[in-house]
Amino acid sequence: MQYTFTVSDEQNQDRIDKCISSYYDDLSRSHVQRLIDDGAVLYNGKPCKANTRVVPGGVVCIAVPEAILPSVEPENIALDILYEDSDVIVVNKPKGMVVHPAAGHYSGTLVNALLYHCKDLSGINGYLRPGIVHRIDKNTTGSVIACKNDFAHINIADQLKEHTINRHYYALVHGSMKEKSGTVHAPIGRSSKDRKKMAVDEKNGKDAITHYTVVNEYQGYTLLDLKLETGRTHQIRVHMAMIGHPVVGDDVYCSMKCPFKLEGQTLHAYLLGFHHPRTGEYIETKAELPAYFTALLSSLKPF
Repeated sequence: MQYTFTVSDEQNQDRIDKCISSYYDDLSRSHVQRLIDDGAVLYNGKPCKANTRVVPGGVVCIAVPEAILPSVEPENIALDILYEDSDVIVVNKPKGMVVHPAAGHYSGTLVNALLYHCKDLSGINGYLRPGIVHRIDKNTTGSVIACKNDFAHINIADQLKEHTINRHYYALVHGSMKEKSGTVHAPIGRSSKDRKKMAVDEKNGKDAITHYTVVNEYQGYTLLDLKLETGRTHQIRVHMAMIGHPVVGDDVYCSMKCPFKLEGQTLHAYLLGFHHPRTGEYIETKAELPAYFTALLSSLKPF
């Protein structure tokens, strides 16, 4: 695959490796540096170094070799199935499970388990993500819907796009909320400081809306019910951190010390409601809070 672009005025005097990785989200800076070392990057038709400075109007050409995809095998992994028929399946994903194969996680994923259980999954999202129309983070638990055929996939994807799928989460956050309910409306995009993180970005971010309601209050913490109107990457975690109430256990967006022994954020997708792709019937599933979450809530002192 070949990428070519012209350096913009805003990129004047940037290092070429930084320039490329900011231009193409799917090429990390370390990956770009390896390509440069291999001679796969040309600047104005000539090989360059990673620290080459670019100027407006310069032409960058990157030749990316075709990736050798690993085999994605069905694996006999137990699934907590909340709903299933010939078109869709909704499962309660446990903490620590990645939704689909990616670098560093080519086994033990939800897709590996679904391939064993379902045999057939929609192919629209490609070889590594069969059946997957949306995902939740590795350390977020709860409801995920997957599709068994392309007809169902297209329909559910349209519902997600139109914001008609009902998605509610429980999250334990730091501090006490001033209001019992509210809405966070702030666009989210890739962080310019750290490409592995998301951030509120008024200029280049995509529209993101999260509604919250206080469920219970504890000394120093609050349990929230959060309804997603949009579904941006890390949306709840970014929005809660932005308003000063980061999710407890979030080791990416929370700078507050966590006194509990947790593996990632206390975030659980407990309710998923959708219209069946074939019948139009409204179906709603609920996933019980995982044991670690209920134990943590029991240990907290009421406010």
